[in-house]
Amino acid sequence: MNKRITLLGDADRKRYLLPFILVTSLFFFWGFAHSLLDVLNKHFQEILHVSRAESGLVQFSVYGGYFLAALPAGYFMNRFGYKRGIVVGLLLYALGAFFFYPAASMQTFWPFLTALLIIAFGLAFLETAANPYISVLGPKESAERRLNFSQSFNGLGWIFGPLVGGMIIFGMTSADGNQFTTLTWPYLGVGFVVLAVAILFIRTPLPEIVEDASATEMATGEKHEYRSLWSYPHFVLAVVAQFFYVAAQTGINSFFINYVTESIDSLSNATAAIILSFGGMGLFWAGRLSGSALMRSFKPHNLLALYAAICMLLMALVVMGFGWISIVALFTTYFFMSIMFPTIFVLGLKGLGVHTKKASSYLVMAIVGGALAPILMGYIADQSAMQWGYVVPLACFAFILYFGKKGYKVR
Repeated sequence: MNKRITLLGDADRKRYLLPFILVTSLFFFWGFAHSLLDVLNKHFQEILHVSRAESGLVQFSVYGGYFLAALPAGYFMNRFGYKRGIVVGLLLYALGAFFFYPAASMQTFWPFLTALLIIAFGLAFLETAANPYISVLGPKESAERRLNFSQSFNGLGWIFGPLVGGMIIFGMTSADGNQFTTLTWPYLGVGFVVLAVAILFIRTPLPEIVEDASATEMATGEKHEYRSLWSYPHFVLAVVAQFFYVAAQTGINSFFINYVTESIDSLSNATAAIILSFGGMGLFWAGRLSGSALMRSFKPHNLLALYAAICMLLMALVVMGFGWISIVALFTTYFFMSIMFPTIFVLGLKGLGVHTKKASSYLVMAIVGGALAPILMGYIADQSAMQWGYVVPLACFAFILYFGKKGYKVR
């Protein structure tokens, strides 16, 4: 039986250090899962002979799965708690990873998309649970720093995804010469690891944080239960900002290898994957770590607005197509994107009290932006050139700049 608590004191925070560490480890797993997609995009274009727009269905399956599963995940956790939600998420993640084995034997696109959809259902449960859990597992004044620290392990997962994918999927050949077989190896390995972590969570007691009415009123003096969730403008704008952020990040990731190999003809897919891993994802991880530290001195919304403005300038360089200059601008964008998801998430949850779990579900649903952007970018690229597809993330960063300047304010 989980111990249920409503407010965390100093003694509680020390006691719940292990739960914090365990939940933080989850951020690595979904970062790894997401970054593997960027290798799959290019690989499916080559072995299944699909267009760039069609390869965007990889992201559509994953982020569409988030959209479908986010609300059920929120309702599940309202009924059964964070711990059971995490366990269900891990089991679904493992199931989807294992489904890559039969999908490889079918050698068609749709079984792989089905496997990714199942993984997405699991990731939706994990994100719906882990993000708000970390944000309330400690003082509310440091929620943004705490979540950015945990999200830095998400950035570490983003580094290993394209690195492992590039080495195994692009860099190795199966004994039977089947290009589909190499797809199963990283996913089977991840499936067994995630299954082991699920067993660990089942055996570890976790505190269940309950945002009940009395605790909320004691902490804030507000009668949150009498207000509709959608009556909070900052939350509504956070959902929109999260939609555009994930659209921008996913679009940039999806066609990174395409952009690099088309800009410099001499670069191979495997080399581009290494640039994505250490250049893009390495900077993403560094941005998460440094962002958590910078928020001790700068207000999170100001840092968010500044980073969004810089991302707009970098995307402009990418669209202009200046060869290596544009490639450097492309992977430098990852540093400034790094703090956006957790910062928007926490700013959107501020002052919501009893609505926190439900609001978390909607903020996770906003990830559906990642389902649409790659298809749009791929269509633009198929009609012209890859560089013009990056107009889409440029426009997305413009709205995030507005949210960081004005939209975050709790009214």
